[in-house]
Amino acid sequence: MKPIKTCQTLGLTALATLAATTQAHSQSAEALINKLVQKGVLTEKEGKDLMTESSDTNLVSASKWRLNEAIKSIGLFGDVRFRYEYRGADNAAKSGATGDDYARERFRYAFRLGLKGDLFDNFYYGLRLETSTNPRSPWVTFGDDTSSTPSAKNSDGINIGQAYLGWRPASWYEMTVGKFPMPLYVTPMVWDTDINPEGAVEKLKFSAGNANLFANFGQFLYQNANPSSELPSGDTFMLAWQVGADVKLTKNISVKIAPVLYNYTGFGQTNLLNEPYVGEGASGLNVGLTSTFTNAVHYNQSGINDLLVLEVPAEVNFKVAKYNARAFGDFAYNFQGNSRARAAANEAGPTILSHPYLGEDKAYQIGLGFGNLGLVYGQTSKKHTWEARAYWQHIEQYALDVNLIDSDFFEGRANLEGVYTALAYSFTDSIIGTVRYGYAHRINNNLGTGGTNPDLPILNPVNQYHLLQLDVTWRF
Repeated sequence: MKPIKTCQTLGLTALATLAATTQAHSQSAEALINKLVQKGVLTEKEGKDLMTESSDTNLVSASKWRLNEAIKSIGLFGDVRFRYEYRGADNAAKSGATGDDYARERFRYAFRLGLKGDLFDNFYYGLRLETSTNPRSPWVTFGDDTSSTPSAKNSDGINIGQAYLGWRPASWYEMTVGKFPMPLYVTPMVWDTDINPEGAVEKLKFSAGNANLFANFGQFLYQNANPSSELPSGDTFMLAWQVGADVKLTKNISVKIAPVLYNYTGFGQTNLLNEPYVGEGASGLNVGLTSTFTNAVHYNQSGINDLLVLEVPAEVNFKVAKYNARAFGDFAYNFQGNSRARAAANEAGPTILSHPYLGEDKAYQIGLGFGNLGLVYGQTSKKHTWEARAYWQHIEQYALDVNLIDSDFFEGRANLEGVYTALAYSFTDSIIGTVRYGYAHRINNNLGTGGTNPDLPILNPVNQYHLLQLDVTWRF
């Protein structure tokens, strides 16, 4: 019996190693005991005794967590961020003023917590909670609560940021439905990095020599303000059609490019989203959706009419000594930009726009990143690494959907151009410090700076714009 006792000890040791937090581990321990019985290492009675003993000593299940058997893996992720921020703008309506006519200085925080993993039969899932109801920002400002009590919690709510289910039946194809992370290869010029589209997306990828080819097709439900209507007239969809390639030219040089075409369908709702976009302000005020004016549509900041946008993001990755470097850029052109301009002039009337300003239908970005690429955006964090990043950006008045562009740089507005700079340093494997600065000015002085943003909501046009952000991020 001594050898058996030895094997029994080995069995217990194996069980202790397998003991963890899920019911799946419990089933693995039971399978191990059955295998030892089948091999004759343990008698049937010894196997039953060992099963009872391991259960009694909590070796099989060391945790009270019990997960559904369909969950193959589970991972916790998220971040906690703290920020000092200064935003200032020179409003053209106030002539002769010096410095920033409007300024906002504040301390802020943001919290995101999520679960993601694999399910059986090639399915996967993701859930994430986050602060703020603003789709383009998870940030909450300290002390901005409506209650007069210090440290109140009126603005400190938790909302659903992501909730999606995906299916990957083959290595070259997957599809996802729900509210998911941005599935396209894009830049902040067109899409704010905090936006999580809702709807469905299909992704394909293939390899051909040194090239990785991919295609992404998105059906994003833009708005469903009138659910009683039938599809498609009751819903507004944004459709995205992207093809791209990531090509490795040499050991240290690769190129990635992925044109994407956006179009909109399913109009029919009676709100400013489907009224002609104008982009102008009245007496220095941005009077879009919150206007008390009876002719609010004449100052519409949200309309998505006449948008057929081609975006071409691209990057070149290479090495400088031992450091990673990336030259990147983006170009966008609205094929219906002149129609959008004519609709704006017609809707605004001669008191706001005397005639359409044609040719204001392009946007572009060009920049350089150096160091631990992705650290500026919190996508990676490795102790004592750093990243420096800068780009120049130019967005004309009728080039893009102003409801999607980055709400920080430059205030989520069109008809602005300027420079963005950022420097990030990782103090540990999970703590990142980041400094960002941006400056922008108006491109066409005959037009407003179209778009809405609650950070500086009353300004249109913005003549000059400054932004300074100091962040500390705990990423996990």
